[in-house]
Amino acid sequence: MKYYFAPLEGITGHVFRRTYDRFFGGIDAYYTPFVTTRDGGIMKKKELRDILPENNPGITLIPQIMTTKANEFVQAATHMQELGYTEVNLNLGCPSGTVVPKGKGSGFLREPEKLDRFLYEIYEKCPLAISIKARIGFHSPDEFPALLDIFKKYPMRMLILHLRTREEWYEGDVHPETFRYAWEELERGAASTGADASAGGSGASASDGTGMGPQDILCYNGDVKTAEDVERLRSDFPELQRVMIGRGFLSHPGFAGNDSKKADYTDRKVVLEFIRGLQEEYEKVLYGEIPVLFKMKEMWSHLIDSFPEDEKLFKRIKKTKHLREYEAVIAQISA
Repeated sequence: MKYYFAPLEGITGHVFRRTYDRFFGGIDAYYTPFVTTRDGGIMKKKELRDILPENNPGITLIPQIMTTKANEFVQAATHMQELGYTEVNLNLGCPSGTVVPKGKGSGFLREPEKLDRFLYEIYEKCPLAISIKARIGFHSPDEFPALLDIFKKYPMRMLILHLRTREEWYEGDVHPETFRYAWEELERGAASTGADASAGGSGASASDGTGMGPQDILCYNGDVKTAEDVERLRSDFPELQRVMIGRGFLSHPGFAGNDSKKADYTDRKVVLEFIRGLQEEYEKVLYGEIPVLFKMKEMWSHLIDSFPEDEKLFKRIKKTKHLREYEAVIAQISA
């Protein structure tokens, strides 16, 4: 199983990625929080700093782009190629209320014809391989078959499916039946292409024309939080090779680590060492203690799942106003 770290805005930046990888490892690729394009395709300086190779040593990083303008996508991807990247990811999943009204992120799913034209242009002109991260619809999973028909036209490096709609945000159950539908459709397409090829045919679409099946393209995303969840997926989809996890790696860090020198997420001592190491790294790059304190409180809002018996201490962490107070509280958390 390949493990991909999902992007979380404001959390999984280059400081976090370097520190997480140092303590835990086990991640095959990290995806950046989305880069917004501008005229000329160049991102903000803060976003550029986040993807600079020198700020991400020793890890595989995939920059994510969010836009509805094909020319800006291609220009931004070209800039990323100059930095040494070979792949970019298209964001069709962000449900934010500041993004969707602009038709970006999951908002793009409401306009399938426009999306199809956009994909045609970027796949024709982009110098890098393109993967797609998408939700399974805007209002309903019933929208997904039509979306998949569009996606299948193009040579996707990977299709990462967050198995909720935009209107579901991150609430409620995911829809694994939609993932199964995608799996079976891509499987049929690959089988059909293979038959066409053996008969001298040319193949029906760009992605099918590669002869790749769902195990080569699909990545599962949504409500995978523990090693037990991964085992359940292995049982449901024995050929599944890819899973993307975000909040699960925050609440149970390290469970994807396969290196015996790395920590298992049940090792509370290493989790505490990680959280202290992360604080030290933030103190090097953030100005003043308040931004650092905010970052650490945000981390503990996820980490409390690994320390359920310390819930009262977590409530005290939320009330701290200075790093000195915060450090005094976490000193009481036992490894």
